Amino acid sequence: MYPKSQFWLLFLFKDSTTKKSRIEMEESVKNLTESGSVEEQKIISSWDEMVEKGLGNFGWTQFLQSILVSVAMYFDSQQLFTAVYTDDYPTWHCTNHSTCTQTSDICNIPMSSWAWDGPSSKTIISQFGLECASSFITGLPQSSFFIGCLLGSFLLASLADSSLGRKNMIILSCLSMSIISLIMVLSTNIWVYSALKFLIGFCRSSISTCCLVLLTEKVSTKWRFTVGIIEFVFFTSGYMSLPAVAYANRNSSWKYLYVWTSIPGICYSLIAYFFVTESPRWLLMQGRVQEAMKMLKGVQENGAASLAKKPSDRKRASLSQLYASIAELFRTSWAPKRMAAVMGLGLGIGMVYFGMPLAVGNLNYNIYLAVVFNALMEIPSCVVTYFLGNCARKLSIFGFSLASGICCILCVVIGNWPQGVKVSLAVASFFCACTAFNVFLIYIIELFPTCVRNTAASLARQAVVFGCIFSPFLISAGRKNGIFSYGVFGVVIICSTFTLLSLPETRGVALSDTMDQQEKKEMSMCEMGNKGKL
Repeated sequence: MYPKSQFWLLFLFKDSTTKKSRIEMEESVKNLTESGSVEEQKIISSWDEMVEKGLGNFGWTQFLQSILVSVAMYFDSQQLFTAVYTDDYPTWHCTNHSTCTQTSDICNIPMSSWAWDGPSSKTIISQFGLECASSFITGLPQSSFFIGCLLGSFLLASLADSSLGRKNMIILSCLSMSIISLIMVLSTNIWVYSALKFLIGFCRSSISTCCLVLLTEKVSTKWRFTVGIIEFVFFTSGYMSLPAVAYANRNSSWKYLYVWTSIPGICYSLIAYFFVTESPRWLLMQGRVQEAMKMLKGVQENGAASLAKKPSDRKRASLSQLYASIAELFRTSWAPKRMAAVMGLGLGIGMVYFGMPLAVGNLNYNIYLAVVFNALMEIPSCVVTYFLGNCARKLSIFGFSLASGICCILCVVIGNWPQGVKVSLAVASFFCACTAFNVFLIYIIELFPTCVRNTAASLARQAVVFGCIFSPFLISAGRKNGIFSYGVFGVVIICSTFTLLSLPETRGVALSDTMDQQEKKEMSMCEMGNKGKL
């Protein structure tokens, strides 16, 4: 994907390089370092290429690291979709057939005339007595969760770019999310429950972006798409595990679902603390060259330190403020425009991707099977995403987003058609949204340099989560009229694809580390494109 002929051969094979050639290369680096500002870009370029070479091929060590990092997504997806079961309307039956029928509205008949199927603590609706509550009250917990995600994404995003780093951010987020999830069993009413859901959303807001950024920064350009797929596979696995856990506890309180999904997350956080390594790119940007060199195979430390000197000095100066990466992102004229377009695109894709699984109750279908069908669609979506690695990012996102929107609208248009047709369209829409979302996440990583990458990705996910805040209310209204849920989902995702017109193509382009490097690289590509037209 990134031509090997463009890499500098400085310090590539430390053990096999002769002493004479090492001296010659060190002198070359010294001359570059002592040059004026004209040569500075060569140093930056050499630094980027040196990192690419140092990362090398995708070996067993990198594979195991990718697995360890991606496991966090397993627990993240469980917390994301747990509400499908814990916040569901349980089924009920009549106990007094003289005043109750199966078509009765339980809010208009005596409570002694009906009873819940199973224990009254099966979901929060039955335990907290919310069967007659408004859609605002019943949708409040999940909306609070997404509000927490939105706020956390804004407040925590730059910490992974600055003081904490990718690794520590993942561990702290996963640990706090799991602990609060365990505390959830102490909820006594909808207000306490909603407050804890807000905290869970706040804590888990940085997990997905930090995982993807850490994975892609620990491998060379050739393998970054592959490790992204590994993350998606674990996210899917966590999603697919929920129906099994929920079914095993179908006759128990909703609290058991939080217990069985939180304790493993706590154990994972402790393991990850000792075995997961930090991003070498982030370490270099922090000036921690010695630590980074331990992860870069065959890179001579003295030469690497010389190459990394100027970029790391620039970064240390910019980190005098905690949220300097946000200021760095908006320092140029092109970055804010690009960020706005990406956020618009993310809002549409995210509304369908996260809204469709939460709306399975509107299909009047077996809730366990419905979630299984949606979860199973994540698998072919990951496979398709993998084969899209050599395809244009913009075209891939546009095609699958458009198809998803059309399927959503058809769910409303078909009206009283057989239920199987509507379920099939809903599943197809989710599959297309999954694929578009997978490519979208990788596309974000490629659009921004290392110094602001995590912040940019988190801001994009803020737009995704912003749309999700309204999804619970739309889904509740959609129980009576599907146009308020599926109809709105379809229109929004189709309209969001128009933002792609203002975004560049990134397929096969190496990652940049500074804003100036990113800007100069794109200017160079534009000039080459203009020459090609001439």
